[in-house]
Amino acid sequence: MIHQPVLLREVLEWLAPRPAGIYVDGTVGEGGHADALLRASDPDGIVVGIDRDMEALDLSGQRLASFGNRIRLVHGNFRDLPEILSVLDISRVDGILLDLGVSSRQIFNPSRGFSFSLDGPLDMRMDLTQTKTAADLLMETTEQDLARLLRAYGEERWAKPIARAIVKGRPVRSTLDLARIVASAIPPRFQSTRRHPATQTFQALRIAVNRELEGLDEGLRKAVGLLAPGAALAVITFHSLEDRIVKNTLRELERGCICPPRIPRCVCGRTPVVKILSPKPIISSPRERQENPRCRSAKLRAARRLPV
Repeated sequence: MIHQPVLLREVLEWLAPRPAGIYVDGTVGEGGHADALLRASDPDGIVVGIDRDMEALDLSGQRLASFGNRIRLVHGNFRDLPEILSVLDISRVDGILLDLGVSSRQIFNPSRGFSFSLDGPLDMRMDLTQTKTAADLLMETTEQDLARLLRAYGEERWAKPIARAIVKGRPVRSTLDLARIVASAIPPRFQSTRRHPATQTFQALRIAVNRELEGLDEGLRKAVGLLAPGAALAVITFHSLEDRIVKNTLRELERGCICPPRIPRCVCGRTPVVKILSPKPIISSPRERQENPRCRSAKLRAARRLPV
């Protein structure tokens, strides 16, 4: 099955790819968005595709091979975008896309350990070259720190009893073992019939293992700094923690003078860096949600770089 990129029409609308443009897909995955960007910037537009997952890069490389040297694939993290582009001798780009979160391919591969419904090792690494897995994290973290992690990254109401049950059940090595332990820690009458009781715990561990929120604000600022005047940044998030960081960072970059009202003349020298294109996040259409269930929680925010 060919990968279906989320909110594709809206991404193309905001980035407005054109011939000779240079674009970055900072989380290229299986190459769906990159494919569309390359086609829309035909015949000589360039896309730099970055991903932490070597398996994803292999798949996107196969999908995008026909574009030749118009696609540049790099194993790395979009938070290191200035260094990555410097190696490629690129100083400014005409658009950047960040499609954050875990991919469907990762979720439905039991060996990657992202799913609470598929039996596999408790791994959860997006980048398999990093050493620490979710199993390692659970083994090394104290009960108190684990509860804090579940509250902060999973917004889990039952963080304390879940952490206690996990520590009591250590070592936890498989996804189904963890899902069972979490379910046993939440009173049945409080378990939702629409969502698995381990959903938030798995989200929290995945975020912690991959350090998904660490440096996101800084990474967004670096990305904006690499945009040519008039170019756009588009960011797709899949949970409220990421969306909140994106929203707040873009709002701060859009802000101008921060001097107190009592000061008659600006002394901070601060000027807006971007113009937000989506005051409210863009969500997928009912038709897209029906055709691609993964996009139901997706939110797209975009901003355009102002002239310096």
